[in-house]
Amino acid sequence: MSPTERASLHPRIRRLPAGAVNRIAAGEVIERPAAAVKELVENALDAGATRIAVEIEEGGRKLIAVTDDGCGMGPEELPLALERHATSKLNATGDGEVDLLTIDTMGFRGEALPSIGAVARLTITSRVEGGEGWQLSVKAGVMAEPCPAPFAGTGTRVEVADLFFATPARLKFMKGERAEGSACADAVKRLAMARPDVAFTLTVDGRQRFAYRAEPPGPEGHLARLSAIMGRDFGENAVPVALEREGMTLSGFAGVPTFNRGLPDKQYLFVRGRPVRDKLMVGAVRGAYADFLARDRHPLLCLFLDMPSDLVDVNVHPAKTEVRFRDAALVRGMIVSGLRTAIAEAGHKASTTVAAQAMRAAQTGRPQVAPPEPRPSNPFLGFSERQTRLAPVSAPSARRYEPEPDAYPAPVPQPEDYPLGTAMAQLHDTYIVAQTSDGLVIVDQHAAHERLVYERIKQAGEGREPQRQALLVPEVVELAEDEATLVLERKDELSAYGLVIEDFGGGAVLVREVPAVLGEFDIKGLVKNIACDLAGLGQDTALKDMIAETLGNHACRNSVRAGRRLTTEEMNALLRQMEATPHSGQCNHGRPTYVELKLKDVERLFGRR
Repeated sequence: MSPTERASLHPRIRRLPAGAVNRIAAGEVIERPAAAVKELVENALDAGATRIAVEIEEGGRKLIAVTDDGCGMGPEELPLALERHATSKLNATGDGEVDLLTIDTMGFRGEALPSIGAVARLTITSRVEGGEGWQLSVKAGVMAEPCPAPFAGTGTRVEVADLFFATPARLKFMKGERAEGSACADAVKRLAMARPDVAFTLTVDGRQRFAYRAEPPGPEGHLARLSAIMGRDFGENAVPVALEREGMTLSGFAGVPTFNRGLPDKQYLFVRGRPVRDKLMVGAVRGAYADFLARDRHPLLCLFLDMPSDLVDVNVHPAKTEVRFRDAALVRGMIVSGLRTAIAEAGHKASTTVAAQAMRAAQTGRPQVAPPEPRPSNPFLGFSERQTRLAPVSAPSARRYEPEPDAYPAPVPQPEDYPLGTAMAQLHDTYIVAQTSDGLVIVDQHAAHERLVYERIKQAGEGREPQRQALLVPEVVELAEDEATLVLERKDELSAYGLVIEDFGGGAVLVREVPAVLGEFDIKGLVKNIACDLAGLGQDTALKDMIAETLGNHACRNSVRAGRRLTTEEMNALLRQMEATPHSGQCNHGRPTYVELKLKDVERLFGRR
């Protein structure tokens, strides 16, 4: 083959035309109508808008229009706005360099408008304060000259018509009109969550989809905006989250554990006001609720993480939905600590939707609340108001929780004296009925005592040397070499929980002592699960979560059983302990431990209201 023929197979490097460059950029930044809506609304926020109106037609494919009352643009700025990497959001230093690490705006790349203009018909109409309105049009990357145009007030209106008409192949990969419209609405809602001080409206095919008014500053205004977006139930069942550490601030609201869903689609995370989808933050949320929810249930929450710009890199992806933290461990720890503190401060509060579900079930005859956890087979020998303690044991097979002798006072409490009222009856030896000052409470005695026992077990090992049980015959656990190394590196931490291990060689570890509070359990399974978590997550909380899950199973085995008849004193003792114990509103699997019905709800059942 001649050199000329070989050269034809390997063409020379050449510059792409500007139109092709913009279409390639559009593929990275504007992959669907929702992405265009997000970019345009972010530009409006950066322009200082206090009112933003979004209009879409046919899922955004026919029309996207975003109108704001921001600072606007003059005729000399409009052409620059359509040039790639031209932006007003990054400033050059004295030597001409641009600091890409200190970014305090929503957008900064200067790619959105030229990318949209390369694949659609784009029209920008804008007016600055004290000036005249001007308009600039772009069609498939071809820009017209700016011309005067009427515009009421100060601000900008951006219209995107026939999105992707210049790249029809992209239309084949778009979803249906309804799905694309929902994605556009979700993009606007996420930005509206972060800016409750800005009014937002969305109009879909000529009909207003929603309108959020501007809320006053402060947590109350923020919760009002979140309730408007996520539903009134969220506002009634959310607890505030607030934590500050090493220059970082975590704020927002999180739902109580009994207010949960089967999908994680109502978890909204923001970093410096920017909506993100970060695996680290999602994992931290899951870890924070691991103690309260089953694996197939997910909390509802909205968290805002704020920090100096030099502690986070938002320039990871063109769509700006991914971030990279300088101290990932600190961020994860803040989220876990902040959420667990907020849940603890909620005390025994359960979701208000539990009562609503009970009312629907009573009115329709169809059960709306998930059934209780299956009853374990081994019976519980007694219940003490004061405490359940670990009895000294001589061998692992003899480990169990023994109750203290019953010693109850004989008070005559009044319903108004206590949040959960006073016990009046026991139904089917399973449910406690208590009267409150304005209604009644129905308690699942097994689920409630399961949480109480679990919390006592956890508290017993905090801040003191754990009780250990030496094994008569040490247990040998075979692991992979790398897993054994990870576990042995954490043996001091494991020892703090009462699990004493040694190196046995050849990838095996030797377990000599176990936490006494765990009772009978699968030692090999526990060690292997810990090794697996350490290999997969590499986080300090993996060890805590694994032991917490084991403790939860132990608490379930040692709780007062459904089917056991309780005295009035025992029932009242259970209610008082629930009031004094954090998280007692839900069992270890996230189900409610009690249902509260107000007197007006009962009257409604009988047609009195």
